[in-house]
Amino acid sequence: MNTAQDIEIRPRHGLLNLDYSGVWRYRELMWTLAMRDVRLRYKQAALGIAWAVIQPAFAVLIFTLIFGRFAKIPTGGTPYPLFAFAAILPWTYFSEALRRSATSLVTDGELVRKVYFPRLVMPLSGVISPAVDFLFAFLVFLCMLVWYHMGLSWKVVTLPLFLGYALLAALSIGLWLAPLNVRFRDVTHTMPFLIQVWMYASPIVYSLDIVPEQWRTLFSLNPMVGVIEGFRWALLDKPSPDWHVIGVGSAVMVAMLLGGLAYFRRAESTLADVI
Repeated sequence: MNTAQDIEIRPRHGLLNLDYSGVWRYRELMWTLAMRDVRLRYKQAALGIAWAVIQPAFAVLIFTLIFGRFAKIPTGGTPYPLFAFAAILPWTYFSEALRRSATSLVTDGELVRKVYFPRLVMPLSGVISPAVDFLFAFLVFLCMLVWYHMGLSWKVVTLPLFLGYALLAALSIGLWLAPLNVRFRDVTHTMPFLIQVWMYASPIVYSLDIVPEQWRTLFSLNPMVGVIEGFRWALLDKPSPDWHVIGVGSAVMVAMLLGGLAYFRRAESTLADVI
């Protein structure tokens, strides 16, 4: 009995008409690529997965000494290490997800040239893999809560929503940068500088309260402002976050995501030729 099937691949029309059903069919490939990134990141590293904890922990230590002890940045009564760590958690995830998503097509260029699959799988796998690091860092944050005799409130159930917000923010920018990185490898060299500047434009070492009211809307165009505010609200039982800030950041993120999908769709057909 002949069970062979003919598969015909046709070009899709429409700026947002990506092969979403194909992404679901290739979900195992997406998971495999994500887990491969995790293994490669810590392969032959003496400390292994401990680096997922060491990096944010040292960042919190440095920020605590400089901005908590010396500059005395106000935190609304929250111990500065917890104040900083609650922001470092989403920022570390976002920065690593953005980096991996933006470089995913070039990193797996041979796979793009040789095998057909929806190219959207690659930036998606890039934003999924840093979630492993996030989980380990979050466990350390829970230990710090115990050290400071603080607990979690019901608000912690909203944390996956804000983490998903960070994932979509990273993906929305990665969809622009990944095809650009195929044509202009300068993107790879620009990423560390971009991420460093972006970090100080986000309320990580300082509170949103110190931003003047007249600059608040402009400041909230950065989607990570809403993410960080949401994390501090959910983890530290802070007063209600500025929903205007979160709303503006969400609108920007959605616009960038739709634009990124359209740009990725337009560039997808020529990726294998250029890469």
